Parts: sequence; C-alpha cells; structure tokens
Amino acid sequence: MKTRFILASAMIIALFTSSCSNNDDTHTNNATNLQSITEEEKAGLLFMLEEEKLARDTYIYMNNLWGLNQFNNIKNSEQSHMDAIITILEQNNIEYTILPEGEFSNQNLQNFYNQFIIDGQVSSESALQIGATIEDLDIVDLEDYINESSNESLILTYENLQCGSRNHLRSFVSAIENLGFTYLPQFLTLEEYEAILNSNREQCN
Repeated sequence: MKTRFILASAMIIALFTSSCSNNDDTHTNNATNLQSITEEEKAGLLFMLEEEKLARDTYIYMNNLWGLNQFNNIKNSEQSHMDAIITILEQNNIEYTILPEGEFSNQNLQNFYNQFIIDGQVSSESALQIGATIEDLDIVDLEDYINESSNESLILTYENLQCGSRNHLRSFVSAIENLGFTYLPQFLTLEEYEAILNSNREQCN
C-alpha cells in the first residue's frame, strides 16, 4: 500500500496556488481485455479506488461548504475515476467495498479526510489548497503504479486518470492564484509541477 499522504494539516493550510476549474474529461472506460492482475496490482487498484474516493468525498464536502465551481465539477470527475477502477476490478472478479461517504478502510486515508474537513473550513483558499494537494499526490501515486506494472490495459487506465489529475491540478492552482496565493508542490518535483502548469489543458480519453 502506498500512501505518501503524510502531509500535516499545517502544510495543507500553508500551501499556495489556484484554479478556474471546469469539468474534467476523464471518463476512462478502456479497461477491456486485461491481462491477468498480479496480487501487487490488485492491492494497488484497491488502494487507488479509495484514494480517488478520498478526492471525491473531500470535494463533495468542500462544494457543500464553499460552493466553488472547482469542487462542483471535479467531484463528478472523481466519480468517473472510481468507475474506471471498478470496471477493472469487476472484469477480474476482484472483490471491493465502497464505504459510505467520508469513511475509509485505509486508516491513513481516513485520518487525512478527517483533517481535510477541519482545515477546509478555515477559508476557501485553504479548501483549494487541499484540492491541489490531493491531485499532486494522485499524479505521483499513479506514476508509481504505472512504473511497477507491465499490464497494458491497467497502465492505460492509470495514464488516463493521471491526465485527469493534471487537469484538476491546473484548475485548483489557477483558482488559488486568482485569490492572490500560491501552491507549492508537496509530492511532485518542482520541475514536474512546472511542466504541468506550463502545458495546456489536456483532452483525456
């Protein structure tokens, strides 16, 4: 299980950067004809399902709290991310459980959600910082799983999810900057982060 989500709440509130977000185009329905899934890949899928749920549930809460377009739009994309992973799990007869909103079987993810809910109430800027941090983490975790897999269908799905997360990151960063703040990458290298921001919004499959 890989969670690099070891970010303290103070760091989250201290983050800086922005976004004007729109719908993210990440309907990844390309998980057909999968090669056999290894136990390590299975564990990765189950973890990423909950990490995408963390994003969805957090954005639902922040949208209800602040009513920002970024959260309203991106929460729907996070559901499509979850659906893409569920497709692979079901095609491979892998059992999974989706707990109620705000509940996670992974205790680290549960702790982060609980902290995000506290930190996100501070200001709309803090809420946007949390969104950027989640996308920052997603991109890095997905890259790790891509590098560890030789399963072409799985890699393609993860790459499409990454594409969506890059668009999400651009949106959150744009919104943060519009408020006069900055986001500092927590998981991506500065070079990787700047390459994403300096490139155009992507059309994801």
